[in-house]
Amino acid sequence: MKINDRVYVKTDGQEHREGKILLIESFSEGVMYLVSLPDYPGGIWFFNEKEGGHGTFVYPIEN
Repeated sequence: MKINDRVYVKTDGQEHREGKILLIESFSEGVMYLVSLPDYPGGIWFFNEKEGGHGTFVYPIEN
């Protein structure tokens, strides 16, 4: 995934919310994505663990 990609994010209370990646920061444990959502246009940080599974919160939108 890269900046400006449309993605789904997993959040409490809703299965998937659509947004756009604003920034990406890599860490030894995984990747942080700043994602703009309709309710939060300035963005919210979401973390994807390297191992995936339950620690994956940002998913690409498949065309």
